Amino acid sequence: MDATPAGMGQPTDLHRLELRYAQARVAEPRAIERLARSIEQCGQLIPCIAVIQADAPQWVLVDGYRRIAALRRLGRDTACVEAWTVDLAQALLTVLARSGQRPLAAIEEALLLRELIEQFGLAEREVARRSGRDVSWVSRRLQLVRGLPEALLGAVRAGEVSSWAATRILAPLARANTGHAQRLLRALAQAPLSTRELRQWLQHYGQCTRATREHLVDHPQLFAQALRAQQSERAITQLRAGPEGELARDCRQLMVVIDRLRLRLRSLGVLAAAHIGAESLRRLLEALDGLRAQFHRSLDHGAGADPSEHPYAVGPGPQPARGQPPAEAVAQ
Repeated sequence: MDATPAGMGQPTDLHRLELRYAQARVAEPRAIERLARSIEQCGQLIPCIAVIQADAPQWVLVDGYRRIAALRRLGRDTACVEAWTVDLAQALLTVLARSGQRPLAAIEEALLLRELIEQFGLAEREVARRSGRDVSWVSRRLQLVRGLPEALLGAVRAGEVSSWAATRILAPLARANTGHAQRLLRALAQAPLSTRELRQWLQHYGQCTRATREHLVDHPQLFAQALRAQQSERAITQLRAGPEGELARDCRQLMVVIDRLRLRLRSLGVLAAAHIGAESLRRLLEALDGLRAQFHRSLDHGAGADPSEHPYAVGPGPQPARGQPPAEAVAQ
């Protein structure tokens, strides 16, 4: 039974609602599924919001698209709707002003702002004032969708691409190379990448040659597989080398940095070097002195210590594993 709290709207047939702004919402199947379970157990706790227009048979839904999807998933034919008798522009502005209470994705806010500017002819400054935002916020949100291909926006609305991937990866790529963004979108539809893999992909894309980029946009999954293989090989190498190998590697890297510092000191000159990096160099030299002292202490401790007292020392001949019975006992 769908219990409806008093004073939260009126039951309204779903066919009376015009979903005019569905294209400004992102489909999130998992969120809709969770909402459907909640509505089935507790009823619809928050009403949808629709605008009543004169001489129009349907009410225009301005808030509650996810709730409508959840109700339809449950096979319901009515929703609890709060009817507003304001103009559509004011209704959308109010929804934006209340987005802190009913969070919208950044790209959903951007799409609503675009509707207000393109459909109703409002200026950015007026939209900011009437929605309780500042102009810079409106401008930043609009920047998320300006110049984006409709195919990319459609993929975001359909839930095929996350809002994060659209705004952080595909949007910058589309502004730099629309064709590459569209090809990457098609490739991701077949084999999606994780957020971390997409971030690494974009970083690699920005550093590689044009020929390599052509391959990257069509086969991002191959890049991710190669990256995972490289990381796995690096982990195996570190495991094989042990702490001693890592120490030797760190020393080699430190030598490279020291050589680079010496070249920069030589090119800057004594006075410039003293003025620019005196404090940093002083701390570095102190750290190197501390490292040298610790190294000599380790040598002295190793020379005077009893090898049999070392926690990993072993005597001649085979030794049983620590904490394990002898091999003969296991065999018996």
